[in-house]
Amino acid sequence: MSHRSMTKSPLALARAAMQAARKVLPDYSHPKSPHKFTQHQLFACLVLKQFLCTDYRGFVQLLAEWSDLRQALSLERLPHYSTLCRAHGRLLKKGLSFS
Repeated sequence: MSHRSMTKSPLALARAAMQAARKVLPDYSHPKSPHKFTQHQLFACLVLKQFLCTDYRGFVQLLAEWSDLRQALSLERLPHYSTLCRAHGRLLKKGLSFS
C-alpha cells in the first residue's frame, strides 16, 4: 500500500503542480497565444487557488503580496483574474480537475 504525502505548504504545492503540469501539458495552449504565461503556470495557479479557498481576484491579490509564491511559479508579472478564469475553462475541457 502506497502512502501519498500531503502538504500544508502552498510553496511545496506550487512546485509540485508546476512539475506535474510540465509532464502533461504543452507550454502554450496554441502557437499564436500571447505567450505571457505557460499552461504550467496557469495550472499551478488554479491548483493553489483551490487549495487556498479563494476566488480569482483574491488569488491574484495573494500573488501580488507573496513574492516567494511568484518565484515558485516563475511569474515575472501577475495574471489578470480573467486570464485564470479562461484558463480554468480551457483546462477543464482537456479533462483536468481542480477539486
